[in-house]
Amino acid sequence: MSFELNRRLVARRPPLATSADVDAVTASIINGAFETVCFEVATHLGRAASSAIINQSNERNASIIDGNGRLAGISVGIPQLLFVSPLAVRWGLENFAEDDWGPGDVFVGNDPDYGGGHLPDYTVYAPLFDAQGELILIQALQAHQGDTGGKDPGGFSVDSRDIFGEGMGIPVLKLVHRGRPRRDAIDMLIRNNRFPSFAGDIAAMISAVQAGVQALQEICDRFGTETVKAAVNYNIDQTNERFRAEVAAWPDGDYPADVWIDQDTAGNPDVHVRVTCKVAGDQLTVDMSGSDARPELVNVWNTFANTRGYAIAQLASMVDPGINKNEGLFYAVDMVIPEGSILQPPPNKPAALGAFHPAVEVGEAICIALSPILPARSAPQVYKLGMPSAVIGFTDTGEMWMDQGVDVRASDASATQGLDGWGAMCAGLGNLILATAEDAESRFPVLNLGREMTTDTGGAGRWRGQPGTRNVKQVLAPVSAMTWMVSRKHPLRGLNGGNDAAPYSNHFLVGTADEYEVENAINAQLPAGAITAYQYGGGAGFDNPLERDPVAVREDVLDEYVSMEAARRDYGVVLTGSVENCDVEIDTAATAALRAQMAAATA
Repeated sequence: MSFELNRRLVARRPPLATSADVDAVTASIINGAFETVCFEVATHLGRAASSAIINQSNERNASIIDGNGRLAGISVGIPQLLFVSPLAVRWGLENFAEDDWGPGDVFVGNDPDYGGGHLPDYTVYAPLFDAQGELILIQALQAHQGDTGGKDPGGFSVDSRDIFGEGMGIPVLKLVHRGRPRRDAIDMLIRNNRFPSFAGDIAAMISAVQAGVQALQEICDRFGTETVKAAVNYNIDQTNERFRAEVAAWPDGDYPADVWIDQDTAGNPDVHVRVTCKVAGDQLTVDMSGSDARPELVNVWNTFANTRGYAIAQLASMVDPGINKNEGLFYAVDMVIPEGSILQPPPNKPAALGAFHPAVEVGEAICIALSPILPARSAPQVYKLGMPSAVIGFTDTGEMWMDQGVDVRASDASATQGLDGWGAMCAGLGNLILATAEDAESRFPVLNLGREMTTDTGGAGRWRGQPGTRNVKQVLAPVSAMTWMVSRKHPLRGLNGGNDAAPYSNHFLVGTADEYEVENAINAQLPAGAITAYQYGGGAGFDNPLERDPVAVREDVLDEYVSMEAARRDYGVVLTGSVENCDVEIDTAATAALRAQMAAATA
């Protein structure tokens, strides 16, 4: 049923029936209005929600789906998640008559086997009908919930063998009927969530999509419903045509890439993602055949919707950014996602951690595959942490608290052609706001002892990856600490001859005789006062490190991004003096000789 349903949900949908024609300017104005509505809906949620993971982190995405189930508009959000909601909404549309859709209704879904992402990502959506009762548009809003009612707090269970251990799956549930909240349905969701703040979060999501529907009605009133439908059709067609025009300029051929995850949470090693990007004229096919399908794998099963969404997010970053993000992207790309693989798993597989890995490896592999022909557009839209180190405890009154470990950090900010890695995060995390020390310490019994970039953790290259940080944290109360470590063996890959980033690492009970490194998945009990140290991998390098300007290497050494030893080892740059005395200088002759020797050794 799951594979058959997936084929049905992704089938191409027809354009909206309309009696109107629309010009390019009007279509662009309506597209801009859609983007504004989505931005306002997401902002509404952030300001009205109760929990930190929504109102502080910005982990939310709004989108507009047309009456036939096509993605019609999005706003700035987390790129990897922007393209996931349509399939959950399409499952709702399949039940249109039976569920008695009408004006004022609001629905929710999160089930990976019914078009959803992983269980923590709730998609709430509400329809807009015209005066004749025709469904025109659907306002959707996705947000990550702090809990899902599973066996482990937060929904990230490192040892679940099926979806039922992770929480409550919701294919589709009506929350509001004709403008009246369904207390039975809403109370059921609240009862199955550990966080007392969840009641405010779900109320905020409902009110946000209701506000979106009202704004969409105003757009239809201003331009006319027929014109709005024509604009949706026009914009989707334009995206398809413009994307295909870019592909037509690429050289024909097959471009493969292989990436690996260190292990699953049970220790099965080297989980494999294979992608072959096939260019033939204006047609791009992304073929994921050959990706891992071992049935014994645990917790590395990505949802079908996430696989499609992560692929499109990476591809959208590799073409003209002025191309509108809508259903036309999916029209322009054929995807082959093998049934039963980790990228389209059998029913009921646990999928919470799969939204980290192998989801991000899909984007990483696409970027690696296309980087030889698109060097100026090749920046991996991925992060390589397995999952954050979440710590969970209880107050004196028995209420659970959770510091989800989404702390301010530098990680995974890779270089691309002509540009060193910069900022603190990879581009794929978009508008996500990470927790400051002050915010986390005001909410939870934790102290943040250190967050500093680590020398030599950015990948070397003609353009250098940004270093990662070492985040040191102390818990002030007994806690359960959960994490899953990957990228110790297979860190973020360098591109076009650039070096890989440094690996991740994580240590518990730091500074004691019992200190140990976390090598895989763990759910540990830590006493009050325990210290953890999480080393984030940096960004990867781009192009041959021997071609980096020695002056830039000297500056990196003075900034303590690169050590003098690594300047010599990785870049072939011989320096004199010391950082401490600020008298570092380039030995030009020795550098030329060393670089010639290193180049000859690798020829």
